Amino acid sequence: MPTKASIPNQGPMRQFVGEFDVVSKLTDEVRHVRFSHLWNAISTRHSDTVDTKFLVNGRAVIVALAHTALVRFAAAAGRDLTDREASFVAAEFLRSRLQEDDERPLFHASEAEVITLTQKLGID
Repeated sequence: MPTKASIPNQGPMRQFVGEFDVVSKLTDEVRHVRFSHLWNAISTRHSDTVDTKFLVNGRAVIVALAHTALVRFAAAAGRDLTDREASFVAAEFLRSRLQEDDERPLFHASEAEVITLTQKLGID
């Protein structure tokens, strides 16, 4: 059975997602976002998530992706989500929150939200 195409993990992790700006729909404030890295939070925060770290105007922000979404994706797609793809999903999740002027140090993306974002981004 052929494997489905994925976005490969090439280059340094900090370069998986390019820097981007987000404009708040409420205040027109512009926030500069830079991706840092991701890691398995099961061992570090005792959370069933994959955590992605971004710097928003220099402040650390974590987007925690529900691990169950990664399992569900793998079952449906017949392959694992790459780290780079997970980074793209987290960046899109963060972008949507910042556009709504929702800024906090830790966000949790649910299984349904992660799956919806993989579909929106054309990751399958």
